[in-house]
Amino acid sequence: MDPVRLSVLDRSRTREGHTHPEALRDTVRLARELERLGYHRVWVSEHHGVPGVAGSAPTVLAAAVAGATRTIRVGTGGVMLPNHRPLVVAEQFGVLESLFPGRIDMGLGRSVGFTDGVRRALGRGKDDADDFEAQLAELLGWFRGTSPTGVHARPAEGLSVPPFVLAMGEGAGIAARAGLPMVIGDLRNRDRMRRGIDHYREMFRPSPWAAEPYVVVSGTIAVAGTPEEARRLLIPEAWSMAHSRTHGTFPPLPPAELVETRTMTAKERGFYESGLTGHIAGTEDQVAHELETLLKETGPQEVLVTTSTYDREALLDSYRRLAAITSG
Repeated sequence: MDPVRLSVLDRSRTREGHTHPEALRDTVRLARELERLGYHRVWVSEHHGVPGVAGSAPTVLAAAVAGATRTIRVGTGGVMLPNHRPLVVAEQFGVLESLFPGRIDMGLGRSVGFTDGVRRALGRGKDDADDFEAQLAELLGWFRGTSPTGVHARPAEGLSVPPFVLAMGEGAGIAARAGLPMVIGDLRNRDRMRRGIDHYREMFRPSPWAAEPYVVVSGTIAVAGTPEEARRLLIPEAWSMAHSRTHGTFPPLPPAELVETRTMTAKERGFYESGLTGHIAGTEDQVAHELETLLKETGPQEVLVTTSTYDREALLDSYRRLAAITSG
């Protein structure tokens, strides 16, 4: 298949029997390997109060990743802008760009926490997501020195940190109006993804940040020696998602073999089986074919892989295999 720019979002997923600090160190170690394999960028995420995710401070973790690597681009997928004051976000990315010039990305999302308790702890409500477009404009203004407050963001002002909008819901339209690159998923709903991409390209307005549309498609991709081994990579995340949908909490990832012994209710089983479908998973030949189809259907500039699983060695092997089949 034709070469494609390939990147990774690692959510610092915690695993049964392992600690949150281990999950964060796993992310840093993975970033080093991804750099060696030639991946374009590695991003980290923001989640609050989630037992199964250690990454709660993405700019702090991005600093650790950037400090442990030399060439790979590093960023956030993303900072949830409604949770923060835009000035503080600009300052944080200004510091990152100053320390690691030319390597930092600013991926931005509009979520405000998954539960009422988390939103109360953050001092935010569901409606705060409705102000995302204005918050985004304010954030970009701090880099360009256009704030009406007369305050200047140091050291952000005058720096150029590429912004990306995580396109969930209204995100595609917001990215297009702002003239920003867009990240869109997931692979399980291709029709919706294509509609979002088409809308973005049709509505895109060139800006100082991007002269033309830039599309990043994101989703789970698992590559292994056999289809069965690839499917096993999907099992821990599928079970955790099913558990969250039925119990209201997102737990650490269990080993695949443990999931296969667990009894599930009919409702849990339905969510679990659904969670195993729609991804790109299989052998090198199978994944190459599916990925090529995706690229032809959506025409993205980049693919952001978001796979999470219990077995970190198997995950790294999947990334090795994927790099080999996409390098031309």
